Amino acid sequence: MTLNVAVQMDPIERINIRGDSTFALLLEAQRRGHALAYYTPDRLAMRDGRVHAAVQPLQVRDQVGDHVTLGSAERSDLARFDVLLLRQDPPFDLQYITTTHLLERIHPKTLVVNDPAHVRNAPEKMFVMAFPELMPPTLITRDLTEIKAFRAEHNDIVMKPLYGKGGEAVFRIAREDLNFGSLYDLFTATFREQWVVQKFLPAVKHGDKRIILVDGEFAGAVNRVPAPDDLRSNMVRGGTPKGHRAHRARARDLRRDRAGTARARAHLRRHRCDRRLSDRDQRDLADRHPGDQESRRARCGRDDLGSDRGQARRPPTAQASERQASDDSKSERRACQNSRQIQQARFTASITWSSQSAP
Repeated sequence: MTLNVAVQMDPIERINIRGDSTFALLLEAQRRGHALAYYTPDRLAMRDGRVHAAVQPLQVRDQVGDHVTLGSAERSDLARFDVLLLRQDPPFDLQYITTTHLLERIHPKTLVVNDPAHVRNAPEKMFVMAFPELMPPTLITRDLTEIKAFRAEHNDIVMKPLYGKGGEAVFRIAREDLNFGSLYDLFTATFREQWVVQKFLPAVKHGDKRIILVDGEFAGAVNRVPAPDDLRSNMVRGGTPKGHRAHRARARDLRRDRAGTARARAHLRRHRCDRRLSDRDQRDLADRHPGDQESRRARCGRDDLGSDRGQARRPPTAQASERQASDDSKSERRACQNSRQIQQARFTASITWSSQSAP
């Protein structure tokens, strides 16, 4: 089944396709025959309760310097798409938060990946603080006294923005580094919110291992190794991805041996970060399909959906006949909903794996 997929992201012509996971998602979606459309967050609007954007048809190629072809922009109601990928980069500011409020108006009838409410409520660096036993010592603050005490305890620390991305503004401050005061002043003037302070781990030179879970189950892993002259392992900063089979066994060990993994799975599901649909979402999806049979076929993309249901035996009384017709309509909606849900779930789960396993 072909899905209509829109992506909300930063200007696609400026991305580094060798390290951009959104581009990997788009390549895989295109390979599977899904129709792609693109727009930037500044094109998003809502009028009289309807959310729309100036979207452009999109074709992508795995070719540096010639990776995208865009069609003409056209104002489109975003509710007409089957899936919308929420993929713009931080800063996680009020503009970003506003886009999540707008996209909530179309989710889950249009499946927004990830759920906008939980994107808003589970920012990355705050989200992981639920698992301090799996992290290096971490402080979130902008208070100088707190940072000095933390530095005195751990000597070698790293400071970075709470809502940064891609390795931007990540600084290592050694015990005797005289730049600490100036760096504190710079952070104070640049970032209004608190920032992250962590104990520096020398073992980072061997790599930053990322384990990928889909619906709480192991799907893949990558070890991002920093460049020799950098502490950052982000691929857009020169980090090199190195995956190997040992990761699978190690991930299984983690799943068996660490109680925190079970809590992590529950936490992910509570925030809908596993990209599955809740029961409420499934019920709402059913409402997307009108009662007309031909419309149901068109929306579900199945010519045979409900083709034999119209031949059901009608009871002799008018009341029973109406009840039977209502039951038939509900059954058809459930069948259509399940078909669409399965397609969307397969799209989000499998395409996530494809993006993470891409070189």
